[in-house]
Amino acid sequence: MLFFEIWSFFSDLLLLFLYHPQHPRTIASFTMAPKKKTDAKPANENVSLGPLTGDGENVFGVARIFASFNDTFVHVTDLSGRETICRVTGGMKVKADRDESSPYAAMLAAQDVAARCKELGINALHIKIRATGGNGTKTPGPGAQSALRALARSGMRIGRIEDVTPTPSDSTRRKGGRRGRRL
Repeated sequence: MLFFEIWSFFSDLLLLFLYHPQHPRTIASFTMAPKKKTDAKPANENVSLGPLTGDGENVFGVARIFASFNDTFVHVTDLSGRETICRVTGGMKVKADRDESSPYAAMLAAQDVAARCKELGINALHIKIRATGGNGTKTPGPGAQSALRALARSGMRIGRIEDVTPTPSDSTRRKGGRRGRRL
């Protein structure tokens, strides 16, 4: 009983203390901050994302097409190769796993890449085609040719076409064993 009386006395004292109008931390002194005024920006501002160019001037990027037998990557960078502009794969365009490396998926990926490049003001591409290479096959997969054709048909100008498949001068051991893969 004594504890309850002491507790109620201190709680009453605390409430008096907090509600006192001259106290700096009183509940009555807490008010909301004034609302911030937002400046309305003009709605019709022309924002150019890519480089500033004149009419008829070619702005080049580098399209790196990696066509394996499992997927096709169409990856556009700037000329140095450090900055990625757009990257779309065949697997992003089709649902079935078996269709990721198909020419149709590669064509859809290349069309998406070309549309994004045009938005950014890039109208010409150097092409670097790559197969798996190394220990794998040195021939590009089925999507390489259709990706290149789709880039050209979508209005991109083609600069140089180069094969950058990594070929080993002497490699680690290939899979398949001593007598090779037997069918």
